[in-house]
Amino acid sequence: MTEKLRGWPSFPEELPEFDPGSTPGTPRELFLEWLYEAGEHVLAPHAVTLSTVDADGVPDARVVILKAVDGDTWAVATSSESPKGVQLAKNPHAALTFFWPGRGRQVRLRGPVSPADPEVSAADFTARPPASRMEAFIGRQSQVLEDPADLDDAAEEARRWVEENPGVAPETWTRYLVTPSEVEFWQASHDRRHRRLRYRRENELWVKERLWP
Repeated sequence: MTEKLRGWPSFPEELPEFDPGSTPGTPRELFLEWLYEAGEHVLAPHAVTLSTVDADGVPDARVVILKAVDGDTWAVATSSESPKGVQLAKNPHAALTFFWPGRGRQVRLRGPVSPADPEVSAADFTARPPASRMEAFIGRQSQVLEDPADLDDAAEEARRWVEENPGVAPETWTRYLVTPSEVEFWQASHDRRHRRLRYRRENELWVKERLWP
């Protein structure tokens, strides 16, 4: 088994160039450059691993979708009653990890999290496709499903509600804004001399630092 794991290729033969010495002054600019470039080559470039901690300090992670990058904030959205919403209420800090193996690139950021204004969260919800809105109205995320028929009943009830109330958002639906204190860009290299650049916030300014592989 170990031999097979080591035999799988990690990255394509051709990798993009990355010169940390000629990067913009803010991580937002570089992130959007990498994101749009990834979108030309890989599926779901906006998929991101959201990491939080529970009440006992145990880490938790799941893949969600990036909703926006506005100013200095990266936005994701979920119900405040979901496990991740509950965890963020108790410890409003998170890490986001983007990984684009088809480009040999990774972006990691972490920092405090705050909820967006209610009207922003409501607009986020009503902009979702009908099936996504229906899923959110089903609720009970991550709870034990004793009988699959219960899911069918809840889905049908949620479908009717969404059709009858197309402009209504659940009060629990929340867009969460991550304001990173650190953002790291990682570019793979076949010689293992990976290039890493960290932006670190210091006194409202961004400091750029090269890191060892």
